[in-house]
Order: sequence, then C-alpha cells, then structure tokens
Amino acid sequence: MAYARGFASLTFSPPISLRRLRFFRPRLHRNYRVKPDSRISCNLKFNFAAGKFRELGLSRSVELDQFITSEEENQADEIGQGFFEAIEELERMTREPSDILEEMNHRLSSRELQLMLVYFAQEGRDSWCALEVFEWLKKENRVDEEMMELMVSIMCGWVKKLIQEECDAAQVFDLLIEMDCVGLKPGFSMMEKVIALYCEMEKKESAVLFVKEVLRRRDTSGYSVVVSEGRKGGPTGYLAWKMMVDGDYKKAVDLVVELRFSGLKPEAYSYLIAMTAIVKELNSLGKTLRELKRFTRAGLVAEIDDHDRLLIEKYQSELISRGLELAAWAVQEGQQNDSIIGAVHERLLGMYICAGRGPEAEKQLWNMKLTGREPEADLHDIVMAICASQKEVNAVSRLLTRVEFMESKGKKKSLSWLLRGYVKGGHFEEAAETLITMMDSGLYPEYIDRVAVMQGMTKKIQRPRDVEAYMGLCKRLFDAGLVGPCLVYMYMDKYKLWIVKMM
Repeated sequence: MAYARGFASLTFSPPISLRRLRFFRPRLHRNYRVKPDSRISCNLKFNFAAGKFRELGLSRSVELDQFITSEEENQADEIGQGFFEAIEELERMTREPSDILEEMNHRLSSRELQLMLVYFAQEGRDSWCALEVFEWLKKENRVDEEMMELMVSIMCGWVKKLIQEECDAAQVFDLLIEMDCVGLKPGFSMMEKVIALYCEMEKKESAVLFVKEVLRRRDTSGYSVVVSEGRKGGPTGYLAWKMMVDGDYKKAVDLVVELRFSGLKPEAYSYLIAMTAIVKELNSLGKTLRELKRFTRAGLVAEIDDHDRLLIEKYQSELISRGLELAAWAVQEGQQNDSIIGAVHERLLGMYICAGRGPEAEKQLWNMKLTGREPEADLHDIVMAICASQKEVNAVSRLLTRVEFMESKGKKKSLSWLLRGYVKGGHFEEAAETLITMMDSGLYPEYIDRVAVMQGMTKKIQRPRDVEAYMGLCKRLFDAGLVGPCLVYMYMDKYKLWIVKMM
C-alpha cells in the first residue's frame, strides 16, 4: 500500500503495490514526535456514546477534527506506555510495522489500537501506517464490529476529502483498491458510497469519470473492487439510478449508451435501469401533453400546431428506438438470466403503454408470459383500453378472452377499462355495446361511465341509425333503473317538424 503511505495532506503519489515496496518510502511530515509523557492532541475525540453508525456515516467510534480536551483527561491517562512506544517505532520506519505490532501485541489494548488508527489517519500523518495497522489487526483476527466501523469511517473521510479537492478518478479508485487489499470489506458497496458522495456534492460529471475509470480498470487489468450486482446493477447502474431518482431521466439513458458506444461494457442490469428511465421520460411527456390539452380546452394556451406535433412524435419515436436498442443489449448480456429477459419485456411493455401503442404493448404481454413473468391484471386492462381507443378489434378480442372466466368484481373492472378506452378513442357505438354487455351480465356501470357514453352518443346523432342506437341505449338504462324518463326529440328539415317522445 505504498500508494496510501503518501497520503500526507491527502495528496497521493503514483500507486505502487505495497507487496513490492515495504521500506523504501519517503519520510513525510516528520516535524512532530510523540513522547511517552506527552498528551496526545491529535485532532480526534473518542465518543463511544455516539449514535448508531448510520448510512455509512463518518463516525460512531470516533469524531474527527476535534481535540482531546480536559474532559477526556481521565481517558487519556489510561493510555499505556506501550502505545507511545509503538507510535515511536512505527514512525522510525526501520522495521516492518507487523513486526513492531507483533512484538507489542500483549501491551496494546483494543482502545489503543483504535487510537493508533486514528492517529495515523489524520491529515499530515502517514496514512500508510494506518492501513498497515489495520491489515495486521485483520490477520490477527482482532477486528471487531467497532474496529471495522472505525476504519470504514476513516476511509470514507479520505474519499470525501479526495472528492472535495477534485482529485483524479484514478486516485479515488486506487484508494478503494488499497481498502480492498487490507481486507476492509464493509457490509455495503464502497463503490456505491463513492458515487453517492459525488452526487451529494453535485459533482455528477466527476461521478461519470469515476465510473469510466472503474470500467476501464476492470477491462484492462481484470481487477475491480467488489460491487453489488443487485437491483442497482454495479457502478454504471447505480449512477444511472441516482440520476433517474433526481429526475434526470434522459441523462441516465445517455450515460449507459455513451459507455456502451465508448467500448466500456456496462453491467447487464444497467440497461434495465436505462430502460426504466425511458419509461419515466415517456410517462412524464404524456403527463405534460395531457396538461397542455387541458389548458388548451380552457383557452389558456393555443393549440399545438402541426410542426410541434411532428417534433413531439419524433422525440417519442427516438426514445422508443433507444429503448429497443437497450433491450437488445440487455438480452445479449443476460442470455443466461431469465429474470433479465422477463424484465426486458416488462419495461418494453411500460414503454409502449406510455407511448399509447396498443398492438406492440399486447405483444409484450404475451412475451412476458412466455418468460414466466406473469403480468399484473391491471396491465392487461390498460393494454386492452389502449387497443380499444385505437379500435384494434383483433387485439381487443384476444384480451377479452380472459374476462369471461373472471369473477364479477374483476370482470366489471376490466369491462370498465374497455368502455373508457372506446370513449377516449371516440368509438361511442362500441362503448354503448360494452355498456349493454355489462348490464346483461348483471354488472352496473359507474355513473361517470354512463354519462360519458350518453354524451358521446348525443353528439353523434346525425342519422336515423344513430337515433335508434341512442334510444335503444336510453331504454336499456331506464329498464335497469339507471336513468329516469328521457325526452327524445329531433327536428326534420324537410317538414320543418319537431318530434318529441317521452320514454
């Protein structure tokens, strides 16, 4: 870990393997000496009563950048002479640190070893010694939970300092390698912690450079700090996920695509996260367009012209094309993983639903079933409503087959979705037929659904056939007790005659 030994003032020398270099390290910042009779004023304060170590915080056992005060005198007096002798020996650098610690093992308590870690971890001290001490503790099985948390807090502090000082991504990654070499393996992904620190400091561009460095080092040397391959999918997926959570959906997609095209192969799961970002972007676009239509109807804004409509359609098509590209990469990288294949179809389904593409969405429903990933009942209903709005007769017929075997509550819900799909597409005759089908099955449509169909039928009364359909629907609703008596009237131009009938 000669790399870490030059950690004075958090400025690193080029990484050199500690296993190849032990005693040829420069003596840095030797303007201090600790004597056995001196008081340690080493910018720290032990605080065993601190709160539980949470969210990878930088303190439980120790708070950095504070001084031991008179209140801690009793604790300081408890430090034995062996501690000071060990510090002195380690600073001379004439022998292996492990030899020194082994020789004085019986004279050093756990608290003194913790204090030794913090002493050498301070800015201006030789951090190489801190890593050497921890490595020896690990080999001697003297690292308990508290000691591990202390070292993790120290390492997190170093990483945070590097990021604040805008050091190269390579230096940050090298520090993680040093952490891995000394056996520091906390119960979380340090890779994700580093990316989170970049994002918290609003240095996402630097986070991208860090992820590129991780992928580059993985591909060239085969060495990579252990990362979680869970729901966030490694460094690429985690950064994309962080961007997506912050609402930067397009940036999350562009990140994964850029890394793929640059030859740095992202993790398979990162493609799924990018596809999720596309679904969210399409959904956001849909919400914006619905709001725009509402403002247009209220007369607050002008209607979208043909040019803007074409731009919107083009942007939507580009997003879908990008999603298909990501899907192909995910399938390619996850061929042996059925869960990834099923998740790909699930996200494609979400894309087509948000884009209002019924036939394509229906296809993904069946693909999900074939991969053993059963879609939720609501997804069937939503896809059926989209197909109904586009009057995709065959698709609606196929999706309706499952409704026949459903219980009354589920059947009413599915038929209501179908009815609303027809209403949205302006297909009121089909909506009226669905309304009658529901009543024939003993299912009573919701009031708002009945009103929507009746209003739509009223607007379309232009031919005798339309009048008959409208009057037939009124009669069926009246017989079912869902409407009161209706006055049906029309005007005949030829005879200049009004005809009014009570139902």
